Formats: sequence, structure tokens, C-alpha cells
Amino acid sequence: MTGLTLVLGGASSGKSDWAERLVGTTGLPKVYVATAQAFDPEMEAKIARHRSDRGGGWQTIEAPQMLTEALSSLPDGHVALLDCVTMWLSNRLLADAPLEEEIPALLDALDTCNVPVVVVSNEVGLGIVPDNALSRRFRDLQGRLNRQIAERADRVVAVMAGLPLVLKGTLPETATW
Repeated sequence: MTGLTLVLGGASSGKSDWAERLVGTTGLPKVYVATAQAFDPEMEAKIARHRSDRGGGWQTIEAPQMLTEALSSLPDGHVALLDCVTMWLSNRLLADAPLEEEIPALLDALDTCNVPVVVVSNEVGLGIVPDNALSRRFRDLQGRLNRQIAERADRVVAVMAGLPLVLKGTLPETATW
């Protein structure tokens, strides 16, 4: 697998599980770039469940804030799973970060990454219009970020009910889902 893959889906759609299996088809050493932060027991449990479900064999880089730095430090000869860009955007938005600078820097980091990267992201634009300005800003930023990553990606896959729908590119021939 080469280049950039974007895996989109709704909450609990199976996108992370599917992306992990895709990364596993490469046979390369695997790096998990994690962006979640555990601010409450529910999130702690979700992170623990993700770690347990993916099992061993992964190097983990915690990057809830400094994602571009994490991408630039990936070891040659590996494959990376960035899970997920939605959490990173949320983290940076709540930190009042200069997103007009950070989003282009993230896109540049993905463009120049020295290893294949599978990016997991939520599709957040299919629900109701949020009732507050912060939520609407997040929804719009996430939609634009997903589009920008999809433009660069060699492969874009939407996961619904655990099943992949190829939107761009092709699935590896060795993969069975």
C-alpha cells in the first residue's frame, strides 16, 4: 500500500476496525497515531477498548495536539493509522488554536509523509444543523477538512455498518472483508 487513504464513517460505524484491518494487509510494521484524550471515564473506557481490540504489534504515538510533528517523525518502512483526525480537530478547536494555519500544515504533513498513512475521520454533516455556533463551526471545518484530505488521497472509503464503500481508488486485492 502506498500513499494516503481516507476512511470515513459515522459514530460506531466500524471505520476504525476496518482501517486497522486495512493497515494489517500491508505486512509492514504498524504505527498507531492516537488523537483522543481521556477527559472522563467513558472516554477512558473507549480508549482502553480500542487498544485491546487492536491487540499487540502496534507502536503508539499519542498526538492529541501535535499531529504534524507526529506525522513527520514516523519511522521509514512502517505504515501509519491516524485515528482520528476528527478528535484532533476538536482538540485544536477547543484549544482555540490558529486552525487557519494548522489545517494547511496538517495537509502538508500528509502530502510529505514518508510512509503510507490511513486517516480515519467522522462524517459529521449528515445530521441536523447544530443549535450553537461552536458546533456549526466544527461541523463545517470537519466537512472541509474531509474534502481536502479526500482530494489528496489515493483511496477514499466510506464505512457503513462495518462494510466498506469505495469512493475513490480500489481496495487491495489481498484484502477480504
